[in-house]
Amino acid sequence: MDVCLSSEQQPEYLGKGPSSPDGWLETKEEETLQKDDTSGSPGDFNKTEPSIHSLQKFVPTNYASYTQEYYLFAGKKIVIQESIESYGAVVWPGATALCQYLEEHPEELNLQDAKILEIGAGPGLVSTVASILGAQVTATDMPDVLGNLQYNLLKNTLNCTAHLPEVKELVWGEGLEQNFPKSTFYYDYILASDVVYHHYFLDKLLATMVYLCQPGTVMLWANKFRFSTDYEFLDKFKQVFDTTFLAEFPESSVKIFKGTLKWD
Repeated sequence: MDVCLSSEQQPEYLGKGPSSPDGWLETKEEETLQKDDTSGSPGDFNKTEPSIHSLQKFVPTNYASYTQEYYLFAGKKIVIQESIESYGAVVWPGATALCQYLEEHPEELNLQDAKILEIGAGPGLVSTVASILGAQVTATDMPDVLGNLQYNLLKNTLNCTAHLPEVKELVWGEGLEQNFPKSTFYYDYILASDVVYHHYFLDKLLATMVYLCQPGTVMLWANKFRFSTDYEFLDKFKQVFDTTFLAEFPESSVKIFKGTLKWD
């Protein structure tokens, strides 16, 4: 199955099916080799891009079951491997809302070649869409999530996007200066979706958002508002970011905000 189809070529049905990491990778590599084998002389083979296996640095967690979920954004069919066994292996409503916003505002956001970091990228849908739209993406999350995240990014962007996304570990509030020194890392956009819910790391999350934003950086945050703590976080967010309400999706209770860091 080719995930780099044009919108005219895509089948209408977007559903789900069982999946295993090795099975998908082997199928994808076979398809890539078949294409390479028929596209030129035998001498051209060594010039082809690296395979998915050779680029996969993180191993997906061995959950009991995975499913393949299909999404259509930016004119592409995107296949995301998900598992209900981990919060970080599921696409949440804020992610699909943010993807919709990105694809509907390409000129306004000017994502072509923009440097983007996603906080809490999970299974990677938002980072995939940003990559398809031309951005240079760094997708980050907790260590146990990185294998599935990188797997999804590679199978949806390899040979399909101008910039291959990078995957990095980011534990909120920890090792920021060491792993993301401001002198080296600058981002045009910080993306986050459904990172605010009932957990105990909201202060560290906000500190991470603040740290990653430099003058000129735009924070795009989409979230399904479920609990009173979500609105409490929004109040704290507004204290440190000049905040603009961008969009609302009433059917999923998702709101999207833009923030630029307040500078004294």
